[in-house]
Amino acid sequence: QVQLVESRGGLVQAGGSLRLSCAASGRTFSSHRMGWFRQAPGKEREFVASITWSGGITYYASSVKGRFTISRDNAENTVYLQMNSLKPEDTAVYYCAGDLPGMAWRPSDAQSTYVYWGQGTQVTVSS
Repeated sequence: QVQLVESRGGLVQAGGSLRLSCAASGRTFSSHRMGWFRQAPGKEREFVASITWSGGITYYASSVKGRFTISRDNAENTVYLQMNSLKPEDTAVYYCAGDLPGMAWRPSDAQSTYVYWGQGTQVTVSS
């Protein structure tokens, strides 16, 4: 069993930056593909970014590509989401997620891929 705990989000002005982290328990973190998702009020949860077990391949939603960067530190059992040039429409609860250990060779934007989920952290971007 893997437990995921996101760092506290926060309130940031439009154009600002924020980095989220997600700490994982267990010894298999380096074998998990990881992802970030978000859910805005009144909307369905949507894909943000994904990274393979090695960190060698990443994939982004078109809405965040070029502004957000997903990365991981397997030695620290942590995955990060660096968010730059934030916009009010980025306001949402952000969730990190992990799939079953398997060293998947490509990222995934499908929620059904992921079986472990964090509790979510609120990010609010003011205009």
